[in-house]
Amino acid sequence: MKRKEFVRNTSLAMAGLSVMPTDGIFKSSKPAELLKVAMIGIGARGIEHLKLLLRRKDVEVHAICDIDPRTIASAKKLFADADKKQPQYYSEGPDAWKKLLERKDNAAIIISTPWELHKPMIIGSLESGIKYVGTEVILGINLQDHWDVVKAAEQHKAHVMMLENVCYRRDVMAVLNMVRQGLFGELIHLQGGYQHDLRGVKFNDGKSPYGKGAEFGHEDGYSESRWRTDHSVHRNGDLYPTHGIGPVAHYININRGNRFISLNAFSTKSRGLHEYIVEVGGENHKNAKVGFKLGDIVTTQISCANGETILLQHDTNLPRPYSLGFRVQGTKGIWMDVAKGIHIEGKSKAHQWDEAKKWLDEYDHPLWKKFGNDAAGAGHGGMDWFVINSFIESAKQNLPTQMDVYDAAAWSAITPLSEQSIALGNETVEFPDFTGGEWMYRKPVFALDDRY
Repeated sequence: MKRKEFVRNTSLAMAGLSVMPTDGIFKSSKPAELLKVAMIGIGARGIEHLKLLLRRKDVEVHAICDIDPRTIASAKKLFADADKKQPQYYSEGPDAWKKLLERKDNAAIIISTPWELHKPMIIGSLESGIKYVGTEVILGINLQDHWDVVKAAEQHKAHVMMLENVCYRRDVMAVLNMVRQGLFGELIHLQGGYQHDLRGVKFNDGKSPYGKGAEFGHEDGYSESRWRTDHSVHRNGDLYPTHGIGPVAHYININRGNRFISLNAFSTKSRGLHEYIVEVGGENHKNAKVGFKLGDIVTTQISCANGETILLQHDTNLPRPYSLGFRVQGTKGIWMDVAKGIHIEGKSKAHQWDEAKKWLDEYDHPLWKKFGNDAAGAGHGGMDWFVINSFIESAKQNLPTQMDVYDAAAWSAITPLSEQSIALGNETVEFPDFTGGEWMYRKPVFALDDRY
């Protein structure tokens, strides 16, 4: 299969369908055989994925790799509580995951490890013969990592899905429904981001209560503070773009009739993390001498082939409430999640916001109407259930994943490109086309099938 054929085939399952979701376009599905799933990493994110997989009757989690005995103990308890057969565990050293990949019975795999491990584990999975790889965000560290994963997926004719859960947030999907039905008119400008006070995540020794510890690093940190904070020390860019860009990309059909063309990024000075260390650990704490390269707020601008502009903000080092800062603005209306408001010309009072809830309830996406009860109790308001369900259903039905390797590469590549732009004095840089021109011919597929 040539590269162009592979790229196009990732969209063929839904080609020809209308991009306007209505009950009439949905197909019924038939039960599939038990899907054997392996997992690498069952820390903070992986353990949540495991909980969801154990709820399913169509999945057998038969192999797990993690080198932390605490997470293995947690997993064993989950299997016992669910009255499920214990999997085979791989935990002997940092290369234990390679041993897991020697198995020939892994139909699908979920990777939930530190960012720098994603690329080698994805490619290792593909080389082992696995055809469905689900990975936590992000795809890779530098731009070459992203190309390497794309080429590996094409070479092995396999599917790589980044488990970007915010694409399934209920209000995000209701707005997608509204966009596809034309309520906002032609889209002009979009915004999103990751605006989340992560100081208690970046500094955590596993003993002190939230907001009290100033420790990080492999020796002193706990959970994500063991590895994630190092990126704030050494890197300056939008380190976590996918929560903001994923939903926005679906709204304007990125990689499916549209694409990112160019990017530039700006960074503020870095003060928040140092001040936090001094506040909770004191001026003499050893980490008070650490210099953090990551600016407290990183702003990234993206231009698109069809004329839209996108603004993303990464804001994790300062005190603030959580928000992804979504804004969808077109020729006929606007939605802003922070304002919790929608304005539709001709239907809203002139120059006034409508309460968003009434619109979002009215245009609740068909997938949420169908699966809302199934998603109840799952993480992040239920959207964790949807992203895992989408991945599993793709593997069961032997269909392309709704979010594919080209989506993963385009969304995640914002990080190294923003780093490059900032390092060059905010210079505008060209955005690579991971589809090799096939974006012009591929059709929208996301959330257009009631199975996933």
